[in-house]
Amino acid sequence: MFVTIYTDGAARGNPDGPGGYGTILQYVDSKGTLHEREFSAGYEKTTNNRMELMAAIVGLEALTKPCQVKLVSDSKYVTDAFNQNWIDGWLKNNWKNSAKKPVKNIELWKRLLKAKEMHDVTFEWVKGHDGHPENERCDVLATTAADGENLLHDDGGALE
Repeated sequence: MFVTIYTDGAARGNPDGPGGYGTILQYVDSKGTLHEREFSAGYEKTTNNRMELMAAIVGLEALTKPCQVKLVSDSKYVTDAFNQNWIDGWLKNNWKNSAKKPVKNIELWKRLLKAKEMHDVTFEWVKGHDGHPENERCDVLATTAADGENLLHDDGGALE
């Protein structure tokens, strides 16, 4: 099964303002019918990078069986971690970056790695705010969630 996941994260007053993520899953069945699901949530205080990671995590965690996945994001933070093999270096160096400092958001990176384990995932970067329909929709989902009420708590550890 081939699934495309579009993602975006947003934070107001990054790094300590409210934030949100938006995720769209698309699948075309054997009859050519497009199936689509949207996910979003907002958090009280967070960062843009944490929300970018959450968008990818939520999309992958929504898949219940192994899939071939194209994950499309406007976040170089997310796409370059895989396409530039940063993640391999972090794992090899016990979650230290090239400057020998601890990688930020380790618990989310670990959660993302677990979420992608059973899938064949490729990461594709798209320029944000450039008219890409699904990226624009994810941005609306993310910013609407960030501006919403009943925001979740992000303790910098496990997100709710």
